[in-house]
Amino acid sequence: MPDRVLSGPAEDSGPSSPDRVRIHTGKIFDACRDKDCIEDLRVYPTVSSQAVIDTAFSVRPEGACLLYADVSVDEISFNRGYYTVDVTYFYKVTGETFPGGIPVTGLAVFDKRVILYGSEGSVKTFSSLNDVAGGLVAARANPVAVVEAVDPIALNLRVGESPCGAETELRSIPQAIIEAIGEDLNLTNTGRQLYVTLGQFSIIRLERDAQLAVEAESFYPVRECVGSSDDDPCTLFSRVRFPVDEFFPPDTLPREENYRELV
Repeated sequence: MPDRVLSGPAEDSGPSSPDRVRIHTGKIFDACRDKDCIEDLRVYPTVSSQAVIDTAFSVRPEGACLLYADVSVDEISFNRGYYTVDVTYFYKVTGETFPGGIPVTGLAVFDKRVILYGSEGSVKTFSSLNDVAGGLVAARANPVAVVEAVDPIALNLRVGESPCGAETELRSIPQAIIEAIGEDLNLTNTGRQLYVTLGQFSIIRLERDAQLAVEAESFYPVRECVGSSDDDPCTLFSRVRFPVDEFFPPDTLPREENYRELV
């Protein structure tokens, strides 16, 4: 006969408080931050950009955008509780030829590996969201890796030969990344090659599910919602403050907003 469970709040044998609530969240076991200077990273230009690069004198960097980061976690067999976190960054790199100012676009790929502590766990988690019709999937005991990164700084962009010892193996690019670029890429070794140097800031951490009891208090908003029923756009615009700071930039910036400057 199945066990019966009485309704009502869960009991706790430990000290209780009316202001203490139980939550389910991710507990961070280990984390690291990095400031990577990635030199001479191969850029795969778009087909139209390749024709421009082949005749360009030089290419100047305009910017770089982080499109996606593919993350995987593997356990280290010889060191209990530690895991390798492999991250593959996909960048959209833009530049312009000099002279001429013709825009060029390409894709750069950067692989990174770190080792972090993630403890051990073999629990299998099931919930009402599981659907047996979709197949039985073995629960993953590895911790979850989370990567936080900002768009990189494009430090240099050059046209030239492959640097000594550089990887020349062609990459397999996911279709979704190619679609984000907006044009087919030249993934061959034909034509002149483009290389970029990027500055990348990132934080990588390992998490596991955890149940915690935290102090809490009731919260409700006290500020009334501000809106406008005016149909006249000029009346609405007249209530917008003049952006003085946009015309008169401050002499100094807070450190956290000024991290891109040299120290």
